[in-house]
Amino acid sequence: MILTVTLNTALDITYRVRTLRPHGSHRVSEVAERPGGKGLNVARVLAALGHEVTATGFAGGGTGRLLREQLARTHGVVDALLPVGGATRRTVAVVDGTTGDTTQLNEPGPVITPAEWSAFLEAYENKVRSSAAVALCGSLPPGVPVGAYAQLVRTARAAGVPVLLDTSGEPLRRGVAARPDMVKPNADELAELTGSHEPLGATRDARRRGAHTVIASLGAQGLLAVNAEGHWRAGPPHRLRGNPTGAGDSAVAGLLSGLVDGLPWPARLARAVALSTATVLAPAAGEFDRRAYEELLGRVTVTEEANAA
Repeated sequence: MILTVTLNTALDITYRVRTLRPHGSHRVSEVAERPGGKGLNVARVLAALGHEVTATGFAGGGTGRLLREQLARTHGVVDALLPVGGATRRTVAVVDGTTGDTTQLNEPGPVITPAEWSAFLEAYENKVRSSAAVALCGSLPPGVPVGAYAQLVRTARAAGVPVLLDTSGEPLRRGVAARPDMVKPNADELAELTGSHEPLGATRDARRRGAHTVIASLGAQGLLAVNAEGHWRAGPPHRLRGNPTGAGDSAVAGLLSGLVDGLPWPARLARAVALSTATVLAPAAGEFDRRAYEELLGRVTVTEEANAA
């Protein structure tokens, strides 16, 4: 079983409009509504790949009830979200049908009380023991300590369970110092962590700060991975137009899936890139175009340079 942690869950709402114009009035041609937050997106992709997944984190209020009702209809994902007094946030993505560009609006999330955080820590420790791998994903809601992910990383490592961290800012900096098995920042998050905009140098710097393997998302260029064995670059055969929301979460799912399946690093990265690229063609985060994924899987280019970390 793979455990995904989404401390700041969300109800993701995607609007599609013909053309997005600032200050204008728009008619929405299509609406999609899904349980969201990075870890829930990861969980849905993992379940679609055939893995057993448990999703934990927080959910509360009317938005949280709706999120859990929809999550219950997701085959293969076990709902282990903890109820809280505050209301789960909403995120709104507006997709411009002309350009394919997406504008994202993210609410901050509910305030988590000390008692709610303590209850989560106890539940998390129990679930980690029966997990094959753990994904810690997304932002922290108000009230959760900034060092929360570092604490969760240490708990997983103490249990001997591989842990992947996907967050940003100060939670990422502190989490990396706790020595997670993998971190997956995008280029901006990596630059904020290290102060460098040169991807390979920044990725190596992130490793020196504590992470065993750093996988950097480079957008349409694919992934760059660095660990003690060497470094790899993995890229799609061509760029696809569409909605990139959730593409990074699908990459996380690919990396975790490859880990529990025992794949070597080039195959893990190829799976992650194929999934993230196929997600661009899907209508909402946490989904991917399966036909495109299967086609892309054998066409992802992975190049390796050993002993470069």
